[in-house]
Amino acid sequence: MRPTQALRGSGHPEPLTGHYLGGWGTFGGAKQKGIVYYGISANRQNAFAGAGHDAIFNVFRRTKNQIFFWLPPLVAGYYIIQWANERNEYLNSKAGRAEAVDEE
Repeated sequence: MRPTQALRGSGHPEPLTGHYLGGWGTFGGAKQKGIVYYGISANRQNAFAGAGHDAIFNVFRRTKNQIFFWLPPLVAGYYIIQWANERNEYLNSKAGRAEAVDEE
């Protein structure tokens, strides 16, 4: 029983095929062509470049696009709560209690 290529892998060509299959993660196949990877070191990046400008204009754009979804329920909820508080104060006042007694 012969060991697998991974166990034999020492950077030398495989004796049966005469080809080096590569290290871990790069087994076999030809080199890829036409694929370019660009990168920049983390300490060379400006993480907050344009953050203030983008924050202002993105907030404006997103608010403009979403305002009709959240403003009407917000206004309706405010007026319903305001009416409920006024009604509660009235029903717990002298006149409100007198009205409630007359209805019973």
